[in-house]
Amino acid sequence: MKRLPILLGIVALLIVLTIVSDPLFTVHETETVILTRFGAPVGDPITEPGLHWKTPFVMTVNRLEKRILEWDGLPAEMPTKDKTYISVDTFARWRIGDPSQFFVKLRDERSAQSRIEDIIGSEVRTAVAGHDLIEVVRSDKDRVLPPNLTAEGTTSSVLPVATRGRLELQKDILKAAAPKLASIGIELLDLRIKRVNYNQGVVTNIYQRMISERQQIAQRFRSEGEGEAARINGRRGRDLLEVESEAYKKVQELRGAADAEASRIYAEAYDKSPESRAFYGFLKTLDTYRTILGKQTNLILSTDSELFRLLERSKQ
Repeated sequence: MKRLPILLGIVALLIVLTIVSDPLFTVHETETVILTRFGAPVGDPITEPGLHWKTPFVMTVNRLEKRILEWDGLPAEMPTKDKTYISVDTFARWRIGDPSQFFVKLRDERSAQSRIEDIIGSEVRTAVAGHDLIEVVRSDKDRVLPPNLTAEGTTSSVLPVATRGRLELQKDILKAAAPKLASIGIELLDLRIKRVNYNQGVVTNIYQRMISERQQIAQRFRSEGEGEAARINGRRGRDLLEVESEAYKKVQELRGAADAEASRIYAEAYDKSPESRAFYGFLKTLDTYRTILGKQTNLILSTDSELFRLLERSKQ
């Protein structure tokens, strides 16, 4: 009996504390609060940070994030306009633009992530299906090809021209998805294509095509190099022939001048005296012997030959 008043006092105290504390709730700077009465929103969203009041036991505090949130989708396989299957990985940044509408249609972030996945995924598939692979892969359509790939003789299959780039595709996807998400209270801030991979089923064919294209370029470079080498060798041969011809001409000119000078000296020496003429004749005879006689030469001379007489006198 003595404990009953104590128990009643404790229960009364708990009831008073519950009544006093339940109407009070705190709103932080990073969140928006929506009050609901039996599940239905009541009043406007509360965005002002601080201590606020509500009807105890009847109203429930629902907190929504005010900061920028992320969405990172799973890679999805899809075909391009030129029927090449690729895997596209995208991500986006968003925030709750209309808390009342967001709460009524989605309630929480998990439902929002699912809706974003559906809407953005659909728009990405539509954009990729309407463009060729080169426009999805290349970031900017204005990218200039290297001079060695734009030279004459390059096949059209090497780095084809893109009419649009991936950056423009991202803008198209963002522009198409933003109004649909805005209708459910989501403000889509940014969207990016994080990665583009080839489908594993066509990777081998893609690599073979890349190898073939690089081989074509390499073969063109080799052909150009061989042609240039042939032209250089041709010019070298012509230059060598010109040098040899000029050298031969100079040699013949020098020999002719030397022979003329030698003939002049011989003529002057021949005209000076009979002894000189005799000595000159002797020397010329010896030159003749050196020319016509060798180690294995058999010579038959008549007795009245000048050569025979000189040889005969040498024996005496």
